[in-house]
Amino acid sequence: MQTSADRQDRYQYPAHWEADVVLRDGGTARIRPITVDDADRLVSFYEQVSDESKYYRFFAPYPRLSAKDVHRFTHHDFVDRVGLAATIGGEFIATVRYDRIGTDGLPASGAADEAEVAFLVQDAHQGRGVASALLEHIAAVARERGIRRFAAEVLPANNKMIKVFTDAGYTQKRSFEDGVVRLEFDLEPTDRSLAVQRAREQRAEARSVRRLLTPGSVAVVGVGRAPGGVGRGVLGNIRDAGYPGRLYAVNKAFPEDLKEVDGVPAHRSVRDIDAPVDLAVVAVPAEHVPAVVAECGEHGVQGLVVLSAGYAESGPEGRERQRALVRAARAYGMRIIGPNAFGIINTAAEVRLNASLAPEMPRPGRIGLFAQSGAIGIALLSRLHRRGGGVTGVTGVSTFVSAGNRADVSGNDVLQYWYDDPETDVVLMYLESIGNPRKFTRLARRTAAAKPLVVVQGTGTAPQGHAVRATRLPYATVSALLRQAGVIRVDTITELVDAGLLLARQPLPTGPRVAILGNSESLGVLTYDRCLAEGLRPARPVDLTTGARAEDFHRALAAALADDTNDAVVVTAIPAIGEGSPGDAELAEALRSAAAAVPGKPVLVVHVELGGLAEALSAAASTAPGAVDKAPGTAEAAAPATLTTPPEGTHLIPAYPAAERAVRALAEAVKYAEWRREAADPGRVPEFDDIDEKGAARLIGELLARGEGLTISDAETCELLGRYGIPVRRALPAPTPDAAVEAARALGYPVALKATAPHLRHRADLGGVRLDLADEEQLLRAYTELTELFGQPEELRPVVQGMAPRGVDTVVRAVIDPAAGAVLSFGLAGAASQLLGDMAHRLVPVTDREATSLVRSIRTAPLLFGWRGSTPVDTPALEELLLRVSRLVDDHPEVVAVTLEPVVVAPHGVSVLGATVRLAPPPARDDLGPRTLPAY
Repeated sequence: MQTSADRQDRYQYPAHWEADVVLRDGGTARIRPITVDDADRLVSFYEQVSDESKYYRFFAPYPRLSAKDVHRFTHHDFVDRVGLAATIGGEFIATVRYDRIGTDGLPASGAADEAEVAFLVQDAHQGRGVASALLEHIAAVARERGIRRFAAEVLPANNKMIKVFTDAGYTQKRSFEDGVVRLEFDLEPTDRSLAVQRAREQRAEARSVRRLLTPGSVAVVGVGRAPGGVGRGVLGNIRDAGYPGRLYAVNKAFPEDLKEVDGVPAHRSVRDIDAPVDLAVVAVPAEHVPAVVAECGEHGVQGLVVLSAGYAESGPEGRERQRALVRAARAYGMRIIGPNAFGIINTAAEVRLNASLAPEMPRPGRIGLFAQSGAIGIALLSRLHRRGGGVTGVTGVSTFVSAGNRADVSGNDVLQYWYDDPETDVVLMYLESIGNPRKFTRLARRTAAAKPLVVVQGTGTAPQGHAVRATRLPYATVSALLRQAGVIRVDTITELVDAGLLLARQPLPTGPRVAILGNSESLGVLTYDRCLAEGLRPARPVDLTTGARAEDFHRALAAALADDTNDAVVVTAIPAIGEGSPGDAELAEALRSAAAAVPGKPVLVVHVELGGLAEALSAAASTAPGAVDKAPGTAEAAAPATLTTPPEGTHLIPAYPAAERAVRALAEAVKYAEWRREAADPGRVPEFDDIDEKGAARLIGELLARGEGLTISDAETCELLGRYGIPVRRALPAPTPDAAVEAARALGYPVALKATAPHLRHRADLGGVRLDLADEEQLLRAYTELTELFGQPEELRPVVQGMAPRGVDTVVRAVIDPAAGAVLSFGLAGAASQLLGDMAHRLVPVTDREATSLVRSIRTAPLLFGWRGSTPVDTPALEELLLRVSRLVDDHPEVVAVTLEPVVVAPHGVSVLGATVRLAPPPARDDLGPRTLPAY
């Protein structure tokens, strides 16, 4: 860093430009400004660059930097001349700089908005995406300093650098002159540049997680000399799972002559291992972790799983220890799962890694499992593994991550990995907190379009060890936004597993129509009632009677599946007594064979005290030796089969011990399938010809010049909203009876008289509003009544407003949340929204389809559509209003809050009777900036 004596910059050292980034291969690097203290690092870096790369940079042989060069490349003013370096282990691996130039191509300052940019990447690190990451960051710096365009001159043979520029997605021009390719490109982000950036982010973050989950070699640091203890236990779990890679036990207290521990090579330090180590599992006390991190970094370890506790979960001192841990690991290019983690599991046949505290390897399957808490992770693994007393079956886990304090690797990173992981069909996540809701929502929407994502969301209070961005949104609002993104939101671990097993085993339903059949009339009726309660459309249950045989079930299920009026089938079964009653294996095979004949519809089984049937349903499709070809009713048939992955294309039938659990899982699958269909055509954000975006921006700039955060006046609110085609019905102040009369004459009768004092505003139930005042006499009488009831006019702040057509009173709000982004909300005015919380929410910008669904999402929506014979109101006009408000806050992030209340939706048109707008400097949009890991 610069000292005060050395600093020659016109600005202080821009610490906010420092960032950690994930590179293309999953490793990390630190990007920071170059300072005068970096002279030796720069010289050392340049010495390691090949002659060819130097030639490409300077267009001539340039074997070494002169003292003048070193001074030039390390002395910056951080405005017109800026240099950034990518570092690993504190050493430069790449540099980029820009110099502001004028129209004549010479150095300039002030109003010049163009700069020349140049890169140099160490040969050993070329191909890792370093230059692409540096370009994103230097472009963001340039925009901050008023530069709008970059120019670069590149030799035609330097294809790699030309590709860096052309692939970035910016609008550019290319020319060729004097043997040099000249590239010019605007720095304003485009849809393509953002898409490129996010695609690179996904690939890099996915690979960083893949490196952790598929290591070729593992060292467990902290293996005890005696049996027992965390380190020794994890070592045994990895070995017993059949991990095929190289495994090492490490403990600095090992005797020098100790060669093995439990058959695993033993070493006193990671440095002593004479082969590469991809992953280190750290199980030493927190005070010894820094030394272990340094050893691993120097040895080239790619990632760490830190099981050690004593970090942010323990208080302020531990929080600082956690920050230091992350900084140290990232300095070496390593990523961390943890600290205070339960561990990671990968059941793939070629990996078989159980680097966790789970004593048994879960059975292989297609479910990706993420939990932050170790206790929750244990519960989830146990629930999926159980064969009785609940949902059972052979569906297992593809990969499992328990992130602990998630100081580095978070649910977002793992979601990036699962998005295109061919081994994972369903993602289950237990999130005690969401560190970056805006990014999680974006990633969830993309993932949910490809595979189901089921989430249990914490109550909103983050555990002590979690760094979480502050949000002003209520818990229910965040939940609603997750559902909008396609997330299947459930409330308990039981529901998480119930939904996950159905989605992993069965196809998605094409609609809500449900057939019910079984050998219990009462259980069928119960299932029917639960379907109605969950919003499904069940047919009347088909009772096969308690004497039903296996072939009866087969015949009934086959008929139900073949019926085009059914989208799903629920089979109910109770134990049957009698000589002809089917055995569990016989019934399971009957159901499986019938379902296999029509594989496009989901089938669920509700069983009561019938553990054997759940076992048999799983075994019916198992490929394990002995799982089939056993005589029904024999001991071998009744015993649990060895569980293996079923044949490709086989749909296992999930069994549930209660109707409500099966139906709830099915209802979630129906809603998710509907979301998938709608997501395929999300609609569009419409253009409105009458919107004056530039005029609104000018007005906002003038208003903000008065202060950093302010609620603007009624007149200013009307002017700003009017520029977006949102008229507000005029209201005139009435501080005296005579002023009320004059206002009514100006507006024209009939009028309304309202008290706008804070305690009476929008509270018609308190009597502070008088409507349909047809003449001066009625107005004066109403004025007298209000002042007698509530006090003097200066307390009431009465206004007179022209009457709007009668309709349904609603409320429209928009707010920019620093964590989640801009949110548009809608509900009915009054008790429905205030007391019952009946509000619907969408992320901005809202499309036309989303506006339509927003209006219909509230529970009281029937009041808008002619409930009980009332006149339907103009919902298309309401939807247009919602779209205009969405455009306003999306176009102008300085508009941090808008409230329209009440908005009267009449049979023809809408009337905005009250409006407030708050302006403030917009919160930072990190999702529009360069790729970066959370700062520590």
